[in-house]
Amino acid sequence: MDRCKEIKAHVKMEERYGFLSLVFGDNAGLKKEILEAIEEAKQETGHSPLIYDRVATETPEIQSICVEFHDDVHREGGDFFNRVLKKLNIDKCETGV
Repeated sequence: MDRCKEIKAHVKMEERYGFLSLVFGDNAGLKKEILEAIEEAKQETGHSPLIYDRVATETPEIQSICVEFHDDVHREGGDFFNRVLKKLNIDKCETGV
């Protein structure tokens, strides 16, 4: 099942840095599902990335949950992101990010 219309995934990977943004509008059910998927991935991997909730200033109906890995020398963030995306049934990320 493709969830890309409900949840827009954006991934950015740079040297020693990884970022995943999951944009879900203002749907509280989707937000809960995203946070549960992240928590499951944390328990499976033992990683504790920075997690934060963002609300667009100009358009409060656009919300996202962001996951960041800083100083990711061993590039463990990619596996973590893949686990979260798989749990949410997201099979592709947005382009042009």
